[in-house]
Amino acid sequence: MEKRLMDKNFNYSSLKLGIIGGGQLGKIMSQKAKKMGFHVTILDPTFNCPAAQVSDKHIMGGFYDKEKLEQLVQESDVTTFELEHVDTSILKELYDNGHNIHPSPYVMELIQNKYEQKKLLDEKGIPVPAYKDVKSEEDLCAFGFPVVQKAKLGGYDGQGVQVLKSLEDVKTKALKTDSFIEEMVDIDKELAIIVARNIEGEIKCYPVVEMLFDERVNICDSVMAPARISKEVEEEAIRVSTESIKALDGVGIFGVELFLTKTGQIQVNEIAPRPHNSGHYTVEACATSQFEQIIRAVTNLPLGSTKLISPAVMVNLLGEEGYEGEPFIDGIHDALEIPELSFHFYGKSFTKPFRKMGHITVLDDDINVALEKANKAKNILKIKGSKKV
Repeated sequence: MEKRLMDKNFNYSSLKLGIIGGGQLGKIMSQKAKKMGFHVTILDPTFNCPAAQVSDKHIMGGFYDKEKLEQLVQESDVTTFELEHVDTSILKELYDNGHNIHPSPYVMELIQNKYEQKKLLDEKGIPVPAYKDVKSEEDLCAFGFPVVQKAKLGGYDGQGVQVLKSLEDVKTKALKTDSFIEEMVDIDKELAIIVARNIEGEIKCYPVVEMLFDERVNICDSVMAPARISKEVEEEAIRVSTESIKALDGVGIFGVELFLTKTGQIQVNEIAPRPHNSGHYTVEACATSQFEQIIRAVTNLPLGSTKLISPAVMVNLLGEEGYEGEPFIDGIHDALEIPELSFHFYGKSFTKPFRKMGHITVLDDDINVALEKANKAKNILKIKGSKKV
């Protein structure tokens, strides 16, 4: 199978793509794959999930269902991911038997464990915050306070992260799971880069972006492209991110989250082996979106241009506090009067506080004006639910 995709004479008009995961990332990936004429099958346990609404076939199954995972891979020329929390054991068997699965299940398995991920990057000379494995309560105090405790497995969208500010926090707030600690970095900005790498090793980086967070739940709130940083910082961020993906030997799209410290150092926070929230702006603002780029990468097509056509700001639309149930979009008419605004709603049937329900992207020649327009829209648009909670 791998050799067939390396062959430029492969008949791409009949290519069958499998996507593990049916959320918003899978939905936009599927839309881009359909634009290219590919047949798309998705695997997800939720009926009428976002990606199922735009795909050719939906295999109803969980991400740890070996039988359904094997069915997806067997029915696809290439299988890829929109999430990392998946059973890799059956996927490794299939990969070792010649099936095209990218990123490889071995890369996915490594990235699933944030401690092992950090350890590999550190061993490869990639700058990361100081860290330590936690075997006892004493280990949580090794760097003094404050310190960041992270679960090794399962963390997502701010879950599995705890800031410990005192010995009392260690006793009352510490995560009761396999974990490690990191020093509390003195952060100037949180940055990110989307890095693409195809089967032949071709690499392309998107612009460095700046991420702003909703501190209530530690979820990325807004993304500014390009980041407001110096040329020197930009070049170092690109270098570090490129070296990170080479160290992983990954194929696909990777969201590399970075810290810019107050002293001007770039450090890798963590890596997502899939399209990333920090790359949503690429749909409107770049020559090739991250969602088309992953299709190109895993099917060994030439990578597309990552040129930034216009500065952009992306804002996540989260479920409003105090509401859940069937979603209702409040303010869409007024928001769409804002020039150069694009509205994305993911088609999730149920909203709850802080759930990612959609996003907007606003373009402008001036990044600061784009931010003003995006914040105006953010104050207008609200995703409410049918029930108050």
